[in-house]
Amino acid sequence: MEKGYLAFVLHAHLPFVRHPENENLLEELWLYEAISETYLPLLRVFTRLEKDGIPFKFTLSVSPSLAAMLEDELLQDRYVRHVDRLLELADREVRRTGGDARFHPLALMYRDLYEAAKRDFTEVYGKKILRGFMFFMQKGHLELITTAATHAFLPLYEMYPENVRTQVRAAVQSHCRVFGKTPKGFFLPELGYYPGLENILKEAGINYFFAAAPAVLFIPEGPRRGTFAPVFCPNGLAAFARDTASAHALWSARDGYPGDFSYRDFYRDIGFDLPLDYVSPYLRAGRGATGFKYYAITGQTDQKAPYDIAAAKKKIAEHADNFIYSRLLQMQRLCGKLDRPPIIVSPYDAELFGHWWFEGPEWIETLCRKLAETRDIKMVFPQEYLAKYPSGQTAQPVFSSWGNKGYSEVWLDGSNDWIYRHIHKAVERMGELARRYPDERGLRERALNHAAREVLLSQASDWPFIMHAGTTVPYAVRRITEHLSNFTRIYDSMSSGTVSTEWLTAFEKLNNIFPEMDYRMFQE
Repeated sequence: MEKGYLAFVLHAHLPFVRHPENENLLEELWLYEAISETYLPLLRVFTRLEKDGIPFKFTLSVSPSLAAMLEDELLQDRYVRHVDRLLELADREVRRTGGDARFHPLALMYRDLYEAAKRDFTEVYGKKILRGFMFFMQKGHLELITTAATHAFLPLYEMYPENVRTQVRAAVQSHCRVFGKTPKGFFLPELGYYPGLENILKEAGINYFFAAAPAVLFIPEGPRRGTFAPVFCPNGLAAFARDTASAHALWSARDGYPGDFSYRDFYRDIGFDLPLDYVSPYLRAGRGATGFKYYAITGQTDQKAPYDIAAAKKKIAEHADNFIYSRLLQMQRLCGKLDRPPIIVSPYDAELFGHWWFEGPEWIETLCRKLAETRDIKMVFPQEYLAKYPSGQTAQPVFSSWGNKGYSEVWLDGSNDWIYRHIHKAVERMGELARRYPDERGLRERALNHAAREVLLSQASDWPFIMHAGTTVPYAVRRITEHLSNFTRIYDSMSSGTVSTEWLTAFEKLNNIFPEMDYRMFQE
């Protein structure tokens, strides 16, 4: 009998970035890099595991904004052109590094990576890679769940329950349209929770959600099973808390596996190293990353050693063994202290695997193959665990997130606090419109539906995060102000009774997310 269960959770999310007017926008690369380096490599891992009969189960949350981009024909076609440019660069790099024993194998590695990306994207999935995840869902290897419609940090909208309800309902509607079934689980954006949120989730048909460890550890009566079993909210919804030890193993900048000196360095790129006239055809705005990275992390030095594929593979195996060994130690320490086998909940951003941590997908595959050799740990879906153990401690989780210090600091500080008075005013006005025009049809209904889209898009947690981190701040500011400006134009037009078909159609084509949007969700 197994000593415990492992719920491995991948949270796939990117903000909605779609600019028909500009094919060379730097921020569109976020999607293309994630497709090449994370989503397609993960699908190849799942395919190999399934072919070899290796049991595996992952919970995968796909944000509605990411799903909308992966379904979009404009972005699909642009991705193909993007990969074609990288294949051209790969061929040049193979020729340039010929005879160099250090870098030629790496150039070949990247050519193989992008050849596989184009083949899989165009031939295997017909440009619709969500079909791949649906296939493994139908095979019983993936449980697909959702998150908030535009990945808003929900605790900062607690005072507007109609807005939170719309974020949740729109997400569930989108998931049903894309994947053909109602999600039973919900990945809270940034694992941000506030007491009472579970009531809105339950209204939408959700059975369980993931929360940060403090949400359970700090309940006043104390968690009887720690984070190793779900806590049931007063309304019956199950809250699965993130395991801090397994999170530390992958997320810690100092001790986490991805920081091992043998792994590929994320930041060192030929876009910075080689002559500008050579790399400029493959860049979007001055110096930047191409994706071709030839050096290992090496250490806290700018004198990086060339990336050694064999050395990295050795570390992958060691770190998979260590992950399993550490989880077994946790389970052994809990033996006899719990009335049921523990469940270790390990949620991560999906993009960690492959994009940030280049070796991540291969580590996942190695982990699954090694787990198949032991009977002590069984990979499960949270829904399965609830079927085995449908009852437990009833308690009210507390406000928390997986951000720095466990609260809202990342999404609400001096760098970004100014945005909320404007977004909150738009939320209030959206509710006003929904109540003032309770049952519009035709052009006015279209306008109100799109007003709701723009309000939701302004709330993406990615934009205040970027402001806090100080990265592409002008773009984040631009996105929030544009969405609020678009909403305000619709608000003013509805108030004056002069809705223009021309500009409304332009707005709809630009931000073509949530085709099933119903503004009436803001009435409540």
